[in-house]
Amino acid sequence: MTQDLNNEMKSDCPVCGGESTLIVTNKTDNIPYFGNILETAVRCEKCGYQSADNICLDHHDPVRYTLEIGKDKLNTRVAKSQTATVQIPELGLKVEPGAKSQGYVSNVEGILNRFEDAIQRVLLMDNEDPQSVKENALNIMDIIESIKLGEMTTKLIVEDPFGNSIIDDDAKKEKLTPEEVEKLETGFTIINQDEEPIP
Repeated sequence: MTQDLNNEMKSDCPVCGGESTLIVTNKTDNIPYFGNILETAVRCEKCGYQSADNICLDHHDPVRYTLEIGKDKLNTRVAKSQTATVQIPELGLKVEPGAKSQGYVSNVEGILNRFEDAIQRVLLMDNEDPQSVKENALNIMDIIESIKLGEMTTKLIVEDPFGNSIIDDDAKKEKLTPEEVEKLETGFTIINQDEEPIP
């Protein structure tokens, strides 16, 4: 169990340059499914800039969950940490963690909705993608709808190098090999101090 932490400090705002106007609050908490987390919130009293982040403090064995999803699995609970990769390989859909990646607790339908929302945002962008790319995106949307309606099934895979993600007991759970972990993104920036600086 981590020691409870709840503190507040002031800093200069990186957005407006206000001196000591940025309030930084750190708090530890224990969240079901995720364990101990550090919640960080920043808010500028001058310009109103704000941001928040949650970081899992517990690490477990690296894990992969594989779940055959269809209409009967839409309510299956999924707890995804900020370091997890979520994918539906058959549809070519994959979300890897980045610097702003956040964890969430949802269900299979919620994850399908997130994929749909992402595809819709891409389709609404004023871009010059070939018509075939747009047609493929619309086809994927149709397949997701077919999964929700129970007309087909596919595999949902969640991989977490720190083992903080959980899918209900229906999913196949297996430990990732060190080689598999090496290939996964974590969303963290890693600085190797052994390397020579770039001139």
